Amino acid sequence: MEQGKYISVLDIGTSKVIALIGEIQEDNEIHIVGLGQAPSHGLKAGMVVNIEATSQAITQAVGDAERMADTKISHVTTGIAGNHIRSLNSRGVVKIKDGEVKQADIDRAIDTARAINLPQDHAILHTETQEYIIDNQPGVKEPIGMSGLRLDTRVHIVTGANTALQNIKKCIRRCGLETDSIMLQPLASSHAVLTEDEKDLGVCVIDIGGGTTDIAVYTNGAIRHTAVIPVAGDLISKDLAQALRTPYSAAEYIKIHYGVAIPDMDGLDEMVEVPSVGDRQPRQISRRVLASVIGPRVEEILELSRNELRRAGFPEEVLTSGIVLTGGASMLTGIVELAEEIFRLPARIGVPQELAGVSERSRNPRYATAIGLLQLACEGRMEERSEGKKVAVRETRSESSSSTPGWWAAIKKWLTDNA
Repeated sequence: MEQGKYISVLDIGTSKVIALIGEIQEDNEIHIVGLGQAPSHGLKAGMVVNIEATSQAITQAVGDAERMADTKISHVTTGIAGNHIRSLNSRGVVKIKDGEVKQADIDRAIDTARAINLPQDHAILHTETQEYIIDNQPGVKEPIGMSGLRLDTRVHIVTGANTALQNIKKCIRRCGLETDSIMLQPLASSHAVLTEDEKDLGVCVIDIGGGTTDIAVYTNGAIRHTAVIPVAGDLISKDLAQALRTPYSAAEYIKIHYGVAIPDMDGLDEMVEVPSVGDRQPRQISRRVLASVIGPRVEEILELSRNELRRAGFPEEVLTSGIVLTGGASMLTGIVELAEEIFRLPARIGVPQELAGVSERSRNPRYATAIGLLQLACEGRMEERSEGKKVAVRETRSESSSSTPGWWAAIKKWLTDNA
């Protein structure tokens, strides 16, 4: 197989590692041809704490994706989070040479904006352009060819700790792979679940993963703020394990399948079997009791997110489109209603927008980061090829006969087995 046709990404999370392989078609669309997932035990709050365990999870996830795609990969794009992530907005002002904006002027302005004081142990991950101002004309999106004397570039800069970046690369390298690029996870999630209208009106994405809650704020069509909070879904499972005196794995299963975020919702009298520790007999506990344990932790996560927005200068009134919740914990029953109560804004669950036609089970917030990474990596490849077209992600249905199931049948079986 022609390796240049394939894009591979890794979502290395605290609770799971997801590998995706996409095949670039002649129409510049990307077909997902491989998917693998493995439990992750080598990260804490989004940062590597056990290189061997993380490498094993990556190997397993990549191996499953390669078998499904019937190809071998050598390079990957991956995401990163953790409370070492920092972000700020900067500006760079330069004189326009020859009175007409050229790419060289834009590059000089961005370089000027990137000239910031960084801690010695940090490196710049992203420089996202927000807008250009030519002379006193704001809101310019495409300045090339415009006349003027001064170019003012506004950018959003994301930095991360060098050690965290090196540890991620080291884990991937131990699996025989090379890292093409490392992207901030909330930027990837946002790319997968937001519409352009939401970005224009003002929206906040809250990605509640296993070890971190990632935040991204957009207004006027551009990223304005990013942050990572080290409180997330694994603490919900730990709360359940302690309160119900049950193994962590059982608490995680109960959270995923029966978790509720609001105790006073109707219809919570259903009983759930809870395994006990040791040789004790399992017990029956109502979902309302589960909600009384889960609810306070979810409320804490959402309140921390709200406080971070206020601290960064983004009060609720600037987020006209409201809140978009994604990540595994966003699937808790009642979490949308709780978010609307806390933020006093409309809220919804974010699922990958470009997966039209895929079964509802795979259109899942758990895959938002991985799908976003794949889209961004593919768009980067298209830019390298001077195509500049947005890549659509959709499934590849098998053209083989019913006696030889293709990758789509395999992925549906995998999703069923891992439900």
